[in-house]
Amino acid sequence: MQKSRIDLAAILDLDSIGVDLFLGKSPNVGEQRVFGGLVIGQAMFAACRTVEARLPNSLHCYFLHTGDPEVPLIYRVERLRDGKSYSTRRVTATQHGSAIFSIMVSFHKGEVGAFEHQDKMPAVPAPEHFAAEKLSKMPLYADLPEIVRRYYEPDRPVELRPVEIGRYVGERIENGRLHMWMKAAQKLPDDPALHICALAYASDLTLLDAVMARYGRTLFDGRILSGSLDHAMWFHRPFRADDWLLYAKDSPSAQSGRGLARGLIFRRDGTLVASVAQEGSVRERR
Repeated sequence: MQKSRIDLAAILDLDSIGVDLFLGKSPNVGEQRVFGGLVIGQAMFAACRTVEARLPNSLHCYFLHTGDPEVPLIYRVERLRDGKSYSTRRVTATQHGSAIFSIMVSFHKGEVGAFEHQDKMPAVPAPEHFAAEKLSKMPLYADLPEIVRRYYEPDRPVELRPVEIGRYVGERIENGRLHMWMKAAQKLPDDPALHICALAYASDLTLLDAVMARYGRTLFDGRILSGSLDHAMWFHRPFRADDWLLYAKDSPSAQSGRGLARGLIFRRDGTLVASVAQEGSVRERR
């Protein structure tokens, strides 16, 4: 039976259950924990439902407890500020009556600035170079972990195409820089806020794995225990989350059982659309 693509817009959608109160569900029933990007994306979507004529310009969040995929998530939005140029919302996600996640989202009405610059996009092959049919012909394909092959399965909300394929079979990346092409698997409605929420969802995919790049290992190594602690993101320029975007990642520091990962996200034309930072717990199983 052919697997159908998962609609990311449907995953992020929420039910209104009260004033500034929303209910969301995890599609990954049966998994050990709720995917962090799902909680970010749904909380962002809840915040967006309380703001008009402004789009998110940044988010800062903390993962407080592991989420249970079997239990619905309740999102409570607090309207902290509505100024002339910016609005601020705080969203708390709860399960079983306890907070598991907290996020602050800033919204900006947009304006013409006096300064305009950005980092240059790294020079990497186009996403078509890493299509499934080409990957399957590579000598290392047979040695790839099953979870990496799953990147190419159709029943995923986000398509992923890693550039540094060799690192999944032990290749070390000396400078620690990784690149991943990604896009929503299905076309999304023409709603800029939804595309921002979709990118927030995708930004948690594989980011923390940048901590392992220098060691020739990945988070898929059964000896590694990892989990996101906090996550921050800044949105710079318009984009579509259902077009290919390049996620350029690195990790400037790892110490004391924690690793810091950073990311820049570019459109195919080289436009920098978002920046990301995340610290996570990264430990070796003893």
